Amino acid sequence: MSTVPLRVAVVCASNQNRSMEAHYFLSKRGFSVRSFGTGTHVELPGPAPDEPVYDFRTTYDQMYNDLVSKDRDLYTQNGMLHMLERNKRIKPRPERFQNCQDVFDLIVTCEESVYDQVVEDMNSREQVTCQPVHVINVDIEDNDEEATVGAILICKLCQCIQHTEDMEDDLDELLQEFEEKSGRPFLHTVCFY
Repeated sequence: MSTVPLRVAVVCASNQNRSMEAHYFLSKRGFSVRSFGTGTHVELPGPAPDEPVYDFRTTYDQMYNDLVSKDRDLYTQNGMLHMLERNKRIKPRPERFQNCQDVFDLIVTCEESVYDQVVEDMNSREQVTCQPVHVINVDIEDNDEEATVGAILICKLCQCIQHTEDMEDDLDELLQEFEEKSGRPFLHTVCFY
């Protein structure tokens, strides 16, 4: 069992809901965690499918103020203002996974298409240290309730991994147990830095 916290990345499409909820839970439990999105821009639910859309450089505070100025009632009702309030307490702005060069022990994605993008990005990078990183996907529907359920599941998984004697040897069996308990399929691969 390691006494050093796992270095964990949690990734969804826009670094807004699922990855930020898991970021919150994991940081409260002492994990070294960062969260990311993989999209080309940040998309939030609004009055039309293509709005509102923001650049990853836009802060959560700027998004919040923009939504309040556009339609406070709509964005209060659909939960976006509450979500952005939480997000800005955690970090200033969303981050794009493809722009991060930090090293992690574990990368957890929240949907299969994001998993594919993360694996593709990791495999396109030049391998320097050959240090392994485990990439695990658990599908989490993008809504408030499922984000919380998914964050709890990710947190429990990370705690179990943290307490294994040998992550390399024990992870497949641990994931199988989590699949059976949660009723959710997990994808897993190993990439290298």
